[in-house]
Amino acid sequence: MAKKVLVVDDEKLIVKGIRFSLEQDGMEVDCAYDGEEALNMAKTNVYDMILLDIMLPKMDGFEVCQAIREFSDMPIVMLTAKGDDMDKILGLEYGADDYITKPFNILEVKARIKAIMRRTSGPKEKPVSSSVIEKGDLRLDLDSRRLFILGREVNLTTKEFDLLELLVKNENKVYSRENLLDLVWGKDYPGDVRTVDVHVRRLREKIESNPSEPKYVHTKWGVGYYYNQK
Repeated sequence: MAKKVLVVDDEKLIVKGIRFSLEQDGMEVDCAYDGEEALNMAKTNVYDMILLDIMLPKMDGFEVCQAIREFSDMPIVMLTAKGDDMDKILGLEYGADDYITKPFNILEVKARIKAIMRRTSGPKEKPVSSSVIEKGDLRLDLDSRRLFILGREVNLTTKEFDLLELLVKNENKVYSRENLLDLVWGKDYPGDVRTVDVHVRRLREKIESNPSEPKYVHTKWGVGYYYNQK
């Protein structure tokens, strides 16, 4: 089944180039040229990926990303200006899974998109084991990729779920930020360890009743992060 991608940018030549290139690889591509149009399309379609520019008419990319995260965890990749670290960090803060820096080479974009799709779609065959992990009042359903705490569902983005799953499966093991970046985002990910910090903070805001005194995801100062339910 063809992968479905939404490309959002107000520069029509960029959209046209990306669309043509992705369609050459057998992907189905929808296009939007402003934030409101992009949000409406995301509400009525399911995409394997949304490629989202930041500078858009009507609603900027941050607003669109935040709005989509209220109802979906489909992968969102922000298009950020070269060298603008603040845009990258803000994109992750608003719920983006990744980013691609502009200006870009279309071959690099295709390679990055395929790598991100592989990471976010997960393995096609799962090992024979329980698909549900229960740790105290936390329950992770790995097949449906849903999290429940005290019976209440908590919506996570793709990367937030991947991060929590890794930590829960390896309770009390302390992972450095560098290790988490490699294991969750992949060795080809161009970002830095601040990406990990942003996602841990967002994860805590969702699962902890008091994020400053975490019950689940803890910090080993000077080393990294680990899971332990107190």
